[in-house]
Formats: sequence, structure tokens, C-alpha cells
Amino acid sequence: MASSYNRWYHPYDANEKYTRRAAYFCMEFAIDQSLKIYSGGLGFLAGSHMRSAFDLRQNLVGIGMLWKYGYYDQERNEDQSMRPHFTQKFYSFLEDSGITVRVLVNNHPVLVKAMVLKPETFGTAPIYFLTTDVPENDHLARTITNRLYDPEPTARIAQSIVLGIGGAKVIEALGGAETYHMNEGHALPLAFHLYQEYGKKDEVRRRMVFTTHTPEKAGNEEHDIQMLHNMSFFNGLALEEVRELTTTPGQMFNHTLVALRLSKVANGVSALHGEVSRGMWYENENICEIKSITNAQNVPFWMDKQLWEAQEHNKDMTMQRRKAELKRSLFEEVADQTGKLFKPDVLTIVWARRFAAYKRADLLVRDLERFVKFVNKQDMPVQVIWAGKPYPFDHNAVHVFNKLVYISQKLDNVAVLTGYELALSRKLKQGADVWLNTPRRPREASGTSGMTAAMNGAVNLSVQDGWLPEFSRHGENSFVFPVVDTSLPDELQDQEDYENMMKILEQQVVPTYYRDRERWMRVVKQSMRNVVPQFDSDRMAHQYYELMYNYQMRS
Repeated sequence: MASSYNRWYHPYDANEKYTRRAAYFCMEFAIDQSLKIYSGGLGFLAGSHMRSAFDLRQNLVGIGMLWKYGYYDQERNEDQSMRPHFTQKFYSFLEDSGITVRVLVNNHPVLVKAMVLKPETFGTAPIYFLTTDVPENDHLARTITNRLYDPEPTARIAQSIVLGIGGAKVIEALGGAETYHMNEGHALPLAFHLYQEYGKKDEVRRRMVFTTHTPEKAGNEEHDIQMLHNMSFFNGLALEEVRELTTTPGQMFNHTLVALRLSKVANGVSALHGEVSRGMWYENENICEIKSITNAQNVPFWMDKQLWEAQEHNKDMTMQRRKAELKRSLFEEVADQTGKLFKPDVLTIVWARRFAAYKRADLLVRDLERFVKFVNKQDMPVQVIWAGKPYPFDHNAVHVFNKLVYISQKLDNVAVLTGYELALSRKLKQGADVWLNTPRRPREASGTSGMTAAMNGAVNLSVQDGWLPEFSRHGENSFVFPVVDTSLPDELQDQEDYENMMKILEQQVVPTYYRDRERWMRVVKQSMRNVVPQFDSDRMAHQYYELMYNYQMRS
């Protein structure tokens, strides 16, 4: 029987505000614990967007990749240090859409099959996941969709071709879209496919919008233009034509810059990040307007309903009882993984997100002696939990993770957990009292983990970066570090942020939790009330239609 999803189809009539056909391209989507095709924040964001698109009845579909081995399974070696494990995944709930398309990689034909995640499965817009792991492809072609963020640069380029050109052809097989949204620049080959379809740069720009997530030039991908050409990245276009179309006279091809030149409008993912992006890119010619749409997360998916209802009725005792239950659930996981018994009545600080150098996971242990004293104060003890996945081929990030593991082995009230995926993420946010966020400003484009923590009664303690400046009021709904001079060398910034963080923890956060519970509960409730609805992804999904998809390009 043919799938309903071999054409543009939704099990609902589109809301009249959102009738324009939009296709949302992303390398990763975090939809459900069982679907392991994401690495971190980009995927969490895309998952919430797809849920809100469904809740708002938007005329949108997602295009992603079906990673055979996912990102990786985070396991442990004999000494508890981290070991990445690549396991083949199977999903009975994905349906064959009946659509297979052909792309060229290295001038070699590769078949791309589209599997569909139907909306009713997890409450999302329809999402088409692309795979090259089909019998008709040769061995090398079948490996393109093996691993998310493959360490081999040519494999990453092949993945972009499959997502961008393969995804565009799947959309055409469904009946076509009016807007193609690239969430980050991975799907850029899509632009060259559209150019071949429509023959004019303006026709490409009329259809394409772009979200950038990187607030520094170093993080924006560049490749040798000749290598990209040899790999069929430009879909058969002559190299001189590509240079002219993208204003790229030199040898290095900047993916973000070209995406900004070939889109009708783009956006940064927080007010601060939009500002940083405009400062970074506006000096270049022929780029589109860069707006700001702050990231957000899906409230029904993330928020504990009992805690929320207690907060709505201002029932502090009920809130505290529920928080203790949620902490116990998290502490069962801690006991299972580490053999440590944490206590629900002890202040619990959580640092959990992707382990990247700029996020400074180990800032809290910068002075180890001070840290040990801090967590072991007799009258005001503290429990600390770290979790997160380093990129498995980033040896420095893996080293930091393992360093924290070894420190935790000497302390009964400190734990490092593996398996930071959706289920553990929810447990950590619901069980945390304090959600610690320590990026080096202004390198966190948005960050959204603090939003879902706040929805669950965890108080943010954070650098003022990403989304935080739009939310935080120090001592009222969060605690924030004073802004440091970002022109200082990293080492000096780190020291200043460390001193400020410890001062806030030792003099404000911990004493308030133990000695002024009434004030603590006021901060918790204010935080919950300020995070919803402003940082609910319904607002974000609405803004993408209003500010991006329906945006009329000036001719």
C-alpha cells in the first residue's frame, strides 16, 4: 500500500497563519529518546521546532538524515573514563515513503531513500530522514549516512550533498515547497540545485532562508573551492559560474558567507547573537539582512506538569515536595551509574551540555582545593553533577570529561554521568536546583538548556551570553556573572569569571538556599513565570513564519 507521505501531506488542515509550504533542513533532530540521530543543542532545538510546528498546525516538513550509527553511545572504560561506542540502530516506527532520489557525489551516482516519521508517532511535523544505506549503492556510498559529524572532511561534504540536494529532490517529489529553510549551513548544496532549477540568483534567494548558529568566524566552515567542485558540491555548475554566483574570487569557500549571499533573509538565534552576527558579516558585500529570532524549547515536552501547577497556585510546600521527588528520580540514575547516594535536601548544581572547550565544563574545579571545601561545608553542603557528550574525536574535550570523572571518584557528593541524551537531559533539568552555564562570552549563540531547566524549577547561574540577557534579572529570576572584558586573553577572562562565579555561589546562592528558603522559592517561581511563554518554541515557530518564511524580498 502506498504511503500517504509520498506527497505533501499533513494529518491536519494548516492554520491560516501558516499556509506557506516550508521545508526545514537540519543535520540532526532530537525528537524522542528512542531516535538517536542527534548530538546536542542543534538537535534539541530542531526537535522542539518540529513539535511546535505540529501543535500550531503549520504547513511545514522536516528534512534530516537517518544516521545508521547515530552520533555515538557514550560508554565507560574499566576505570570509568569515557568510551565512544558505535552501534547500528534500527527504528520500527519509521515508514518507507516510497521516495528514492539520485544525487552525484564525486561525479558518482548515489541513491538516497527517504524514510518518514509520521506526525502521530511523536507529535511532530512530518520529517523525512534520508539514507544512502540501500543495496543498490556501492559500499562507499552506503557509508555516507553512517555517522553524524563524521571526522573525515570528504564524508562531511558528501553528507551535505545528500542533505541539501537529496533533500531538495525529496521535497520536489512531494510536490515542492515555497520556502527552503537551512537550519545551519550543512544543507548548502541545496542552493546550487535551486539555481539549476530556476536559472537566476534572485529566484534562489526568493525561496531560501538561513539560520546561523555560530558567533565566531573560526566556527564557520571553509573548504577549498576546487575540492568542493571535484566532489559535486555545486551540482555540476561550472566553477567560474559558482565563483560569480557566490562572489568567491579566492580559493577558500566560506559556507556561512555564501548562505548569507544566497538567502532572502537570515537570522541569529538570540538578540545578542544577531548583533554579533551583523557585526561579523555586514562588512561583506551582497549579503542578506540578518534578523534575530531567539531559540526556544517545547513546553509540553519538557515541563513537569505537577511542578508547574503547584507554581501556578503559589503552593510552595507542594512545589518543594515535587522537586524532592524529581531529585530522587535523578539520584537513582546517579546511584546506578556511580554507586553514590545523593540526598534530596542538599543543594544540587548541574552542569550538563555538549563538552566543547569554550563551554568551560571544568571552570568550577579551576581551584580544586577551594572546590573540595565548597562542596563539603558541614552546615551548607553541595552536590555537583556533570553530564554531556564531547565530540568523540576531540581529544581535549574527552580529556576534560575524564579529568572530571577522576576528580569525582574522590568525592562522595560529586558525580559525572554518561549518556547525555533526551531522557537523561530531562531528569537532570527536573532534578537540578541550580543550572550552571559557563561559556566564554560571546561564543554561546543561544544555548537552550537553561530554558528547560527554568521550566522545571532549576535556577540559572550563568554567564550573560546567548539567550540569558533577554531573560535574566540577577537575584530575581536567576544569578548571573558580571560581564568580563572579552578583549582580555582567555586565561584572564577565565580567572575573572571563576572568581565572580565562586563569589556568587558562596555569598548568594548557597546561603539563600539554606537560610532563606522563602526568597529561594520566589526566585524559582519568578524564573518559571518569566521563561514561559517567551522561551516556548510556539513563539519561535510562529516568528519563523512571520519574519522569515513570509518575508517579501525587495526586488
